[in-house]
Amino acid sequence: MESDYGAFMEKFTLQPHSPTSSPDELPLNGLTFAVKDIFDVEGHVTGFGNPDWARTHPPATSTAPVVLTLLRAGATCVGKTVMDEMAYSISGENAHYGTPGNPCAPDRIPGGSSSGSAVAVAANLVDFSLGTDTGGSVRVPSAFCNIYGIRPSHGVISVDGLIPMAQSFDTVGWFARDPTLLKRVGSILLPPIDAQVNPSQIIFAEDCFKLLSIPIDRVKQVLLESVEKVYGGEIVKQMTLGDYLKENVPSLQHFMSQGVDSKEYNIPSLVALSSAMRLLQRYEFKINHGEWITSVKPSLGPGIAARVWEAIRTTDNDINICCSVKTELRAALTSLLGDFGILAIPTVPSPPPKLQTEPTALESFRVRAFSLLSIAGVSGFAQVNMPLGKYDDLPVSVSLLAKSGSDMFLLNLVETLGTTIMERIDVNGKSNV
Repeated sequence: MESDYGAFMEKFTLQPHSPTSSPDELPLNGLTFAVKDIFDVEGHVTGFGNPDWARTHPPATSTAPVVLTLLRAGATCVGKTVMDEMAYSISGENAHYGTPGNPCAPDRIPGGSSSGSAVAVAANLVDFSLGTDTGGSVRVPSAFCNIYGIRPSHGVISVDGLIPMAQSFDTVGWFARDPTLLKRVGSILLPPIDAQVNPSQIIFAEDCFKLLSIPIDRVKQVLLESVEKVYGGEIVKQMTLGDYLKENVPSLQHFMSQGVDSKEYNIPSLVALSSAMRLLQRYEFKINHGEWITSVKPSLGPGIAARVWEAIRTTDNDINICCSVKTELRAALTSLLGDFGILAIPTVPSPPPKLQTEPTALESFRVRAFSLLSIAGVSGFAQVNMPLGKYDDLPVSVSLLAKSGSDMFLLNLVETLGTTIMERIDVNGKSNV
């Protein structure tokens, strides 16, 4: 744990290889990266976070194209990282392989399911790393580990050579400690487009910020002042996102009464959105892995087992309505943001929970978290987590979302704002606000 924070499943070296360029000419020359144990690497078993999966599957016969792209760009892969079992959690705790240590909050969870990939970056073990994000598996650990992380537009990066979790939501994401490197990796993995454009508007979802367990201004004000400094206050807008979605995503009505706890603040339309997302996720997980689970009956850790077997019992009831929600949400958010609008929301509702918190005690966190995470998940929009320093010595972050296909535009914006924000954070990680 002391040497690598428990981040790695397996260490090895894949050297960069470009048949036509010298190393000095390659854009990622000299950089190291690690990959989540969901990516195929030729000659290595893809373990999917579970020893029974690893035991029952042969080594990969080829390497995932996204990994090869990075190698050809000059980066060196140094190993595979720990992940939550079958990518079915956002906690980062693995009952079989241990929980990677959170470098910026040692008594707290690192977030998952791309936990090891986030920790490897946060602990300076690699320059950047690859993860996947289905329900929040890049965004949550990047927020909890105080680093940058992107969930790109759904479908913009190939998921060939990855074990699928739920294909309607699966994306390849990556982590970096600074926004410039995050964009640099994006320039290799994303389609080349001219994205040097200023945002037309930055919309703060006021109701989403009310989900926070820490003072709202501690998150909102840091971003707001940076936006005003760089772009001026005229582009800043405020709105109640939940009401907008209730009016413009009519299929959500089917899920509106599911899972809402009236005893504390929530946003009913976003709770409904997360219900639709998780239902479709369960159904696709069952299609992908149900046969293996029922035949092997793998050993699964606490919380994961209940989630997996719930998925196995899922039927196709309401799946068509879930698909309607996806279509309507994407249209509604595209109309709201236009080509160069940005939506600002908290990435997660609170700092990372403590290690080994009882699953039942985490339920309120999960409801609020998935309310926020489902916005990009269901719409397929791009989302980047931006660290803002710390509050009460725990990491604080915010997210920016842009329409599907606007990933490089979003990364350029994050680089500009992130650099401004980083100038206001002292060496102890405390914001000067």
